[in-house]
Amino acid sequence: MDNRISMITLGAKDLQAVSSFYEHVFGFRVESRNDNITFFDLRGSWLGVYGLDALAEDIGIENNHKGFGGFTLAHNLESEEAVDALFKHLTENGATAIKTPQKVFWGGYSSYIADPEYNYWEIAYNPFGWIGPERDASAQ
Repeated sequence: MDNRISMITLGAKDLQAVSSFYEHVFGFRVESRNDNITFFDLRGSWLGVYGLDALAEDIGIENNHKGFGGFTLAHNLESEEAVDALFKHLTENGATAIKTPQKVFWGGYSSYIADPEYNYWEIAYNPFGWIGPERDASAQ
């Protein structure tokens, strides 16, 4: 198996609201959309936003609405200042602040925000090395 993630799919109670959040607050580029799913191109992988009940049905499980799913998504940046700036931008434009940017036990700088349905994103700086796909200067 290749070492990569092709797509992350979030199940959404309100497909339109969550899709709009990622398009307008995060600024993700919509690759395609229809009444059932929105795909965002993340320069190396994709994010899909799909109806929560439809996703549970596709998996073949009961949607029991248990809450926190035990995972987070992360967006790493090149400095503490970049974390502060992005956190401020996101929370001023509709993201819910969960944990303000701060130095953390492992030596980095980290914060958490949530989308409209409380999918958690860590916005972080790792001083020990770059985490993520190769950086594209044209995308900044």
